[in-house]
Amino acid sequence: MIRLFFLLPIIMCIVWWWYLNSRGYSLKEGLKGFVYILSFNAVIVLFFVTMLYVTH
Repeated sequence: MIRLFFLLPIIMCIVWWWYLNSRGYSLKEGLKGFVYILSFNAVIVLFFVTMLYVTH
């Protein structure tokens, strides 16, 4: 399952991009959202990598 974690930020960014386009915002205006999405996913991945390291 961990090998599929790369899909989570991709799907979240696509949904965010769709939301921005449907509301008439530019990608530049929604850049902060992309940063939040990528930061959130980095924290999730780091947590799981840490848990793998701790439990082995």
